[in-house]
Parts: sequence; structure tokens; C-alpha cells
Amino acid sequence: MLEQRIQQHFIDSADLKYQAAQALSAPIAAAVQAILACVTSGGKVLACGNGPSAAEAVQFAAFCVAGFERDRPELAALALTCDSTLLTGAGGRSDVDQQFARQVRALGQAGDVLLALSVTGSDANVIAATEAAHERDMTVVILSGRTGGKLAAMVRETDVLISVPHDRAARVREVHALVLHCLCDGVDAQLLGEQEIPL
Repeated sequence: MLEQRIQQHFIDSADLKYQAAQALSAPIAAAVQAILACVTSGGKVLACGNGPSAAEAVQFAAFCVAGFERDRPELAALALTCDSTLLTGAGGRSDVDQQFARQVRALGQAGDVLLALSVTGSDANVIAATEAAHERDMTVVILSGRTGGKLAAMVRETDVLISVPHDRAARVREVHALVLHCLCDGVDAQLLGEQEIPL
């Protein structure tokens, strides 16, 4: 029984990825172009999310700076989820919904990109970060699930919404991980040319 349950996870994950490949390839390509335009013109990517999405934001920033699968010059990226002082209410402030927005207002500039990860699309601190990015004339790339939640309603013409069509958080996060790999690989392919990557 347990083995069948495990196998079903693999099947469900593979099915969703197969179904999402066509639906998400265009917005992922648009996100690659937005990130590429940003970093090649001296801009930076700021990434944020909560819980497991925070870890994905950190990993994405690390891939930008340290490289993905090939050696290349460092790309400017920063995860807004790493400063424990800011995240725990510096100076006694309790407005945790502003924890990412403050950093966006402090660090973000026109032409930068905010990568906002939210499975539900309704995390208050990610919404506030998106509002702050719009104030700074930044492009926002949103990774969400379902229909994109409240973040979907905030998308501007220059933004990109990548919404995984599923209700289960685990499945959405699995596709988010793949999307982030596609973003990194796409940027590298545009910068360095396409080639097969050995194991």
C-alpha cells in the first residue's frame, strides 16, 4: 500500500509536468527574456517567498551568482529571505507583511526584476513586495499555483505570471523547482549558446 502511494506521487508529478510543459513554456520564455534584459543591462534580480518558496528563492539567487550548470560570469541576484534581522521585525516593528517590501524599496531600481514565489498567490508579504517593485518600475516575475491568486490581478503588461495549474502545494512546488531550472538554463543558453550538459 505504501509503495503504491509513493508510486502515485511520481505518476502525479510526471503527469502535471507533462501537462504544464505546453502551457508554461511561453511565460517561462518571457521570464527568461525579462531576467536576461535585466542582468545584461546592469540590473539585479531580487527573489522572495515564504517557507519552501523562501528556500527556492535562495537557491535561484545562488544559481545566478555561482552558476547553474556551466561556468559563466556572475549574475546579480539576491534572495530577500536571508536577513534574519529584517525578517523578524528589526527595531521592534511588527508589520511583517512589509518584510520583503522594505528590502525592495531599499535595494530595487527601475529595470530590476522581482521574482515572487507564492503557491497560493495570496501571501501578504509577497503582495506587498510586488507593490513595492511596481513603485520602483521593476518587472515582476510571479511563480504561483492554481489561478495565481491575488498576485495574478496585479500583473502589469511588463510582468510575467507563471501559474502552475494545480491545487496541491507539493505538486506546485515540484513544478516551481523545474521552472527555476528552466529559467537558469534559459539565461545560460542565451548568454553562452545552447549545448548539451554532461552529468
